[in-house]
Amino acid sequence: MALLTLAGRLKKTQHPILLSLIHHQVTTHPPSLSSHKKHSLVLASYQTLNVPTQAPCHISTLRFFSTQTLNDPLEIFVPKSHTRDPQEMGLLQLLKRVAHSASEVEVMASLDDSGIKPSQDLIYSLIWALRDDWRLAFLAFKWGEKWGCCSDESVCNLMVSILGSHRKFNTAWCLIKDLNRSSMDVKRAMLIMVDRYAAANYPCKAIRTVHIMEKFRFRPDEEAFHALLHALCKYGNIEEAEEFMLVNKKLFPLETEGYNIILNGWCNIATDVFEAKRVWREMSKCCITPNATSYTHLISCFSKVGNLFDSLRLYDEMKKRGWVPGLEVYNSLVYVLTRENCHKEALKILDQMKATGLKPDSTTYNSMIRPLCEAKKLEEARSLLATMIGENLSPTIVTYHAFLEGAGFEGTFEVLHRMRVAGLGPNDDTFLLILGKFFKLGQPENAMKIWVEMKQYEVVPTSAHYMAMVEGLARCGRLINAKELYDEMIKNGFLDDPKLKKLLKLPKKNNKDKREQVRRVRRDKGGNLLNASNMKLRKGRKRPRKKKTSVEGSKS
Repeated sequence: MALLTLAGRLKKTQHPILLSLIHHQVTTHPPSLSSHKKHSLVLASYQTLNVPTQAPCHISTLRFFSTQTLNDPLEIFVPKSHTRDPQEMGLLQLLKRVAHSASEVEVMASLDDSGIKPSQDLIYSLIWALRDDWRLAFLAFKWGEKWGCCSDESVCNLMVSILGSHRKFNTAWCLIKDLNRSSMDVKRAMLIMVDRYAAANYPCKAIRTVHIMEKFRFRPDEEAFHALLHALCKYGNIEEAEEFMLVNKKLFPLETEGYNIILNGWCNIATDVFEAKRVWREMSKCCITPNATSYTHLISCFSKVGNLFDSLRLYDEMKKRGWVPGLEVYNSLVYVLTRENCHKEALKILDQMKATGLKPDSTTYNSMIRPLCEAKKLEEARSLLATMIGENLSPTIVTYHAFLEGAGFEGTFEVLHRMRVAGLGPNDDTFLLILGKFFKLGQPENAMKIWVEMKQYEVVPTSAHYMAMVEGLARCGRLINAKELYDEMIKNGFLDDPKLKKLLKLPKKNNKDKREQVRRVRRDKGGNLLNASNMKLRKGRKRPRKKKTSVEGSKS
């Protein structure tokens, strides 16, 4: 209660913009979809649709991040206790050598002639190793299928996921149909397709995939319903997910779990506090009782936007209703308290958490170290780091990135060295963060020195690094250096970027040079030089009209 009183006092002195964030109420509902779009969302009819050949149904939605690269949650497919088969490397080299210059029949013959007898584990491992090249992965799958090593669902689901991640949806559907004909359970494969369509920004196709489940001998159930909601929200189609849930409430009655998925979308993916409040009110209108997960999501959202008062109010309300706050709630609280300059109170919350039997983790300490580093309070951050290590908690890459935010030029190299010693990089994101920091501080020289040092840490520049460097140098007035790096970027095979090309346009020549180029030089009948202005004057003069001489006059 004391913390809530403290938050109340802070609230009175908060910036008016933050107060408007706290008190602003959004009463509008998501824009209603047209009857045509609603029809495409309704599940009750269970229409059989040919998903692979249909054009994508584009629904207007607010995109919160790019989905150009479909990052499949492949962690679920990582081989467990994987010991590399010594034959795997030979097969990988053979596939890469013959696949791009031979037909499929010739590739299969080459693999057969290798003398290696495939097993289910070997094929799974091979497909996993080739996940970045769908063609090679599919050839490995077909070879395993030929030898009867792809009868396990896990191998097939991995292949479907890889095809979907590379947007090879038609090929994936052909595979699913083949598996269905062989009486294999394809429900998991179809849920993977739902996720891949959502990642590719095809929400309508994700929905239609759930529609056609009956065609594959099972009706959509709660698992499929929640998987669809989760996939749509995860990739930014939160409005579509909410509309889908409301339209299908007769088939799948509104309940806490469904609303929690929507709430998580607005709170942790979009971080839209206005929409999160609206969904919370909708739950109350529909007599849906929030549970511990609901409170956790909303507290997390308020914490991220720095709303200390409502974070603590919901924490007290959660406990009064009998829900036990979990580690995520405490992590949110220590973050918002530290961010709002209440570090001592954050440490008290930490003690309170330990008293309940919860053990702080690396995320807990990172939640305090990050805002301290952002506020340049490096001594307090180092003290917390020492406490963290004293409790046998290893710093993570997030910890080091937090210190990099507040480090100077020399301090940056010290942190990078510590990261290398700890075996935590530095990686691509580390150098993007550092480059962005120095350009933000208006220090292009330091950014260029870091660019050279990247090679010492075995980090190969990506298109993102080149773009950050070129844009940063151009904005800092280092156009020559920016142009050189842009040329290097194109030479290394990265695509042209219109934004950078526009930014790199050289300054226009001065008006004097321009006039010199435009000037036309001609000679008049007397041999005098005429410039453009004289020509204009001469052009403007009216020449005397010659008198016409009639034929009769000439004769006379």
